[in-house]
Amino acid sequence: MDLLNTLVEKGLRRETPTREEALAVLATSDDELLDVVAAAGKVRRQWFGRRVKLNYLVNLKSGLCPEDCSYCSQRLGSKAEILKYTWLKPEEASRAAAAGVAGGAKRVCLVASGRGPTDKDVDRVSETISAIKEQNEGVEVCACLGLLSDGQASRLRDAGADAYNHNLNTSEATYGRITTTHTYADRVSTVQQAQAAGMSACSGLIAGMGETDEDLVDVVFSLRELDPDSVPVNFLIPFEGTPLAKEWNLTPQRALRILAMVRFVCPDVEVRLAGGREVHLRTLQPLALHLANSIFLGDYLTSEGQAGKDDLAMIADAGFEVEGTDTTTLPAHRADALAAAGCGSHAEDTAGGCGGHGGGGGCAPCGDTAPEPAAAGPEPVAAGAVPEARDADGARTDLVAVRRRGAGTDLPPNA
Repeated sequence: MDLLNTLVEKGLRRETPTREEALAVLATSDDELLDVVAAAGKVRRQWFGRRVKLNYLVNLKSGLCPEDCSYCSQRLGSKAEILKYTWLKPEEASRAAAAGVAGGAKRVCLVASGRGPTDKDVDRVSETISAIKEQNEGVEVCACLGLLSDGQASRLRDAGADAYNHNLNTSEATYGRITTTHTYADRVSTVQQAQAAGMSACSGLIAGMGETDEDLVDVVFSLRELDPDSVPVNFLIPFEGTPLAKEWNLTPQRALRILAMVRFVCPDVEVRLAGGREVHLRTLQPLALHLANSIFLGDYLTSEGQAGKDDLAMIADAGFEVEGTDTTTLPAHRADALAAAGCGSHAEDTAGGCGGHGGGGGCAPCGDTAPEPAAAGPEPVAAGAVPEARDADGARTDLVAVRRRGAGTDLPPNA
């Protein structure tokens, strides 16, 4: 197919495809799907080989957010029965992070619900970063605390944060339909503040919220212009009790086409397979490893993920390998540019982000109220392990499971 040959050639040269070419990827048929995956896989292997970076989420503060992001189980007015607790102590967060590192995670993503941190919150997270780095040599730390105020990015960088996540989520044109309590421009500004402070920027999207192909291409091209080092691709987890609970718009095939389009537009960037992969890709998850070079290990912010041991088995069975701390994630030209900007965590070895949504898949917080910790519930059945169930609208009610273990509970994490 001429389209795919052109996109591979452009990807190998780090050349941006046209909008028409990106839209054409999304419009390919299911019969062409394996050809699309194979083509994007060539670009992925050019810049990242067969390595898969593992990331681990620690939800520092969960629930009761004052923002109204429609996709988020922690949003204002959410009736989702998620865990709710106030800030974890630094030692608690460090113990949670250690579980992910033991499972092979190279990056720990520290997330807190809230519109944005207070200066006291920045102090608290700084102590947590120090505790994690003292106990886990070589680990990267990404902070995801919402909208940043002047000077906060530099303080986090000085405390040892390697990266900062803040997702654009959807196109600028449709952003007001998803969130009204802050703007698309607010999000862009926070990513730029992180970059200016010398942190590696992490910013991505959420697919499956009722957007058009044009919206998806718009947000990915905006990300290309913003130039983050990592782009998490989330697929909406339709939590009951949120405005988007009935939005079941994705098939495994469409999810793969979206990932391929992101890889073609952002060829040399860490593309992270983030929240909702188990829900929407299901048994086709291994194919996604040919497109994304990074995944989250185990559970997400408020939802269950695939068991960590199953993640590792999937990576090995698909012929990939877990990326070690002695290998730089980014290609040399990006790693060198990042080091020159003041972030040295990727520049130790030139041989060679955080994301998700508050509904359970990464880092896009919104929430300021500090609730009391919730009692840990019984350990749930793993997502997908129960017989298929559908409600009156045809939604797969067996695929969304609330996290009841790990951070904020007394139960061991799913790492």
